[in-house]
Amino acid sequence: MASKSKIYIVLEFVTGGELFDKIASKGRLKEDEARKYFQQLINAVDYCHSRGVFHRDLKPENLLLDANGVLKVSDFGLSALPQQVREDGLLHTTCGTPNYVAPEVINNKGYDGAKADLWSCGVILFVLMAGYLPFEESNLVALYKKIHKAEFTCPPWFSSNAKKLIKRILDPNPQTRITITEVIENEWFKKGYCPPVFEQADVSLDDVNAIFDESANSSNLVVERREVRPSAPLTMNAFELISTSQGLNLSSLFEKQMGLVKRETRFTSRCPANEIVSKIEEAAVPLGFNVRKNNYKIKLQGEKSGRKGHLNVATEIYEVAPSLYMVELRKAGGDTLEFHKFYKNLSTGLKDIVWQLGDEAGEEVKDGIVST
Repeated sequence: MASKSKIYIVLEFVTGGELFDKIASKGRLKEDEARKYFQQLINAVDYCHSRGVFHRDLKPENLLLDANGVLKVSDFGLSALPQQVREDGLLHTTCGTPNYVAPEVINNKGYDGAKADLWSCGVILFVLMAGYLPFEESNLVALYKKIHKAEFTCPPWFSSNAKKLIKRILDPNPQTRITITEVIENEWFKKGYCPPVFEQADVSLDDVNAIFDESANSSNLVVERREVRPSAPLTMNAFELISTSQGLNLSSLFEKQMGLVKRETRFTSRCPANEIVSKIEEAAVPLGFNVRKNNYKIKLQGEKSGRKGHLNVATEIYEVAPSLYMVELRKAGGDTLEFHKFYKNLSTGLKDIVWQLGDEAGEEVKDGIVST
């Protein structure tokens, strides 16, 4: 939410505190209770991974509980997005809390974010059931040696099935480590397990409106009706300014050190709005997408079901200056990686309508799309 001068961030108020505090005050949890929290953790992490987000700092301090004992994953400050995956398909930033970090992260040779997150989940499960860490040394070098060799011992009160699962998760070889899919099918994990229920990814134009949080009367929204152009320059609120301004886009500060360029799903054009809509439709249909239009808001829906259902893309056109339009595309449903692949293919068909700003703006142009 934003006004012309202020940005408002609304966060959920979680009253139960950290899961870490629960362990610190009461000690280790009973196996059934630990399993309940672990099931919720795996569901949450699996959901993040399906959206292309890898947490990279999972630990009890970053797991919150609400008044009903529902687990919430927090603190995504070190998380990675699909744009941060290198050409080798791996992440290369060494980060996380030493006692919970996977051995391949320490190796500094690249790692799979999903497999590294699962290792951290295994450490958390051990802590919940044991009341102490599986890898603990005052000397960091000695700690890393233990992690590399997965040198730990399960206490005698762990059930045999729990021990087997933890040992498969804390496998120092990421290639043979159990996957989240396999964890969910594990006998110990499935006891009392209730799979999460997600809504269908069928998005209506009303949902598109909600995504962009714009009303039909917005001063900078292109509407399909004739009216006199206002004499004063069109204004944008604080959130939109930060989102579109090269000087105020802070993401480059975090990505510059990694040699990465974030590909924003927006571009500017000097073509008339009607022509932009037609070009998007011409480019999207051959890619297997149905197109629905309403007052320069476009819904693109993939005909084929992907990894997380049908890919839905919400597209909206803004007039930012006389004869200058900004086109923004956002994933409204489906898989994140599939969205980025679609966007790359779509951009090829839009090269002739994109206004390329050039080097003086400090931008890079790839596939005809301005990247910041």
